[in-house]
Formats: sequence, C-alpha cells, structure tokens
Amino acid sequence: MMSDSNREKAFFEKEKDLLIEQAVVYIRELFRDNAGGHDAEHTLRVWHNAMLIAGSEPACDRKITALAALLHDADDHKLFHTGNNENARRFLEGRVSGDETEKICTCINSVSFSRNRGKIPEILEGKIVQDADRLDAMGAIGIARTFAYGGEHGRSLEESVQHFHEKLLLLKDLMNTDMGKQLAAERHAFLEAFLKELDGELKEQVLPGEE
Repeated sequence: MMSDSNREKAFFEKEKDLLIEQAVVYIRELFRDNAGGHDAEHTLRVWHNAMLIAGSEPACDRKITALAALLHDADDHKLFHTGNNENARRFLEGRVSGDETEKICTCINSVSFSRNRGKIPEILEGKIVQDADRLDAMGAIGIARTFAYGGEHGRSLEESVQHFHEKLLLLKDLMNTDMGKQLAAERHAFLEAFLKELDGELKEQVLPGEE
C-alpha cells in the first residue's frame, strides 16, 4: 500500500508532467509558422538537454529548469515583438506562483548569447538552461541549424562558416556546469572535424581557368 508521503509525491509528479505537456502544446502553437533554427523542435531539444544536465545537478529545481527551457524562446526578439516576457508570462499565469514566474523569467533572460556576452546566470537553473541552449548550437545539429539559417537569410557559404568562428567555436569555454562542459567538448570536436574536412574539400576545387 502506498504511503501518504509517496502518494503526495506521485500526485505532484503527475501535476508537473501535466504542466510540461501543456507547455509543449503552447510552444508548438507559438512556433507553428516558424521553421527556422528557433522553432518548436529546437525548444524541445533544449528542454531535453536541460533535463539531462539537471540530472547531474541535484540542487536545481527541475520544475523551474524545465519550464524555463520550454519557454526560453517564447519572447525571442528575433521572432516576437513582445516585452517583459509577455508570451512566457501568459502561459505561466495561474499555473505557477508569482515567485516561480519571476525565477523562470530570470532564467529565460539569461539565455541569449548576443545579449549575455560574458555574463554568467545568477542562479543554477539559469546556468543549466543557458548550457542547454548553447549545446544545440554545437555538433551536427549546430551545423545543420547554421546552414539552414544561412540559406533562409541569403548568406553565402563563407558567411555561414564565419559564424562558426564568431560564435559556435567559442561556446565550449563558456559552459557553466560540469555536464554541460562534458557534452560541449564532444560537440566542439565534431565542429572542428567538420571545418577541417570542409576546408580540405574547398581547397581541392579547381576553378575555370586554373586547370
């Protein structure tokens, strides 16, 4: 027979799972017309990364971490003309406490690479979500997202490759958590191997008149 404490734990786990399911539905609707690098699938990968890192950080609040990860792009300035985390707050209202809402928004606001250069999130949950987002800009997925974005915005191959040096190759040394650093090292190695192969193939090209 389940004890009262275990029954209470099971209830809150069920409530938390329902909240996560609702958040997934919300972000899928929010990003319904966006197929770029900041779409619902990106958000779900960041959530997965965040939960993986959270598993190695017992002091973190997994509920805050999960919701911050799922809502981290809900008010991205490149996609939405909102202020004060309007889209994130719309989902959180009535579902979590005011203190939790502010903590989640604090995490969200610490994620952006361009807006947080050199800044380390103040709270553990923010560090986890920042690491999780940056991991999705590395490795094979990071490469795919870079060229998808470049194609969408008319960037040349050279311009897309420059983005590797301006951002992607810097991320390994900007990770906050031990698990984030471990995962980043693997993805960074893949980035370097890809660039080496790409550089070699480009040098093999023979242009007209150079035969």
